[in-house]
Amino acid sequence: MRSRILGTAFTLAALVGASAATTWAYEATTVTDGGSLSGTVKFDGTPPAPKKIEVTKDQEVCAKNGPEITDPALIVSSGGGIQDVAVVVKATKGKALEVPTEPVTFDQNGCEYKPHVLAFPAGSTISILNSDGILHNVHVMGKENPEANRAQPKFQKKIEWKVEKPEWPIAVKCDAHPWMHAYWLSMDQPYFAVTDADGNFKITDIPPGDYEVEVWQGELGKKTEKVTIKPKEDTKVSWSMGKSS
Repeated sequence: MRSRILGTAFTLAALVGASAATTWAYEATTVTDGGSLSGTVKFDGTPPAPKKIEVTKDQEVCAKNGPEITDPALIVSSGGGIQDVAVVVKATKGKALEVPTEPVTFDQNGCEYKPHVLAFPAGSTISILNSDGILHNVHVMGKENPEANRAQPKFQKKIEWKVEKPEWPIAVKCDAHPWMHAYWLSMDQPYFAVTDADGNFKITDIPPGDYEVEVWQGELGKKTEKVTIKPKEDTKVSWSMGKSS
């Protein structure tokens, strides 16, 4: 039952978060005097205790570290930083969006998706690994990109998946293990980042100017901040998000 409730909540969060997917025309230009944006996204108020999810299947692999796993939906560090927050500068021009020549890695390890939030340029190929050696499946619930569902049996260590169109967030889940969930962010411009375990991020080579910045987290939703980027300077920010943001 807990897994079913989690899956429903995850789907609703993805639908709400889909409003953050904004597409605008982007022009690639030479950036010679770009600045950077760096900082931390913290939880506003007292962070909730990490949720625990009961492992109900394939315990020999999924429960090797205990009968429960920590729900990755909202992870807050001891210093208040929020992990896996997407930070997207709404730039209309700047450095070219470069699709990586090698696939971007997305792993299934310990019956968890790693990373929980994966951001990449549109047109990238995702290399989906099965490090667990058991049956998984990858259900990608795109709207701009086709929805698809692929089984990945234990003998299939890797499958590749190309994401052609810009879209974010794209909810990803495993129908074999209903507590497994993640997000893909397929981006149409290069000025984005995902916060680390302490809530930190940095985005470089931004043309000078005034910008809106979208800050998104799967449980907390989206908020918009404003910044001014100065030539060859680092703009430092400290932003917060909470249940009421």
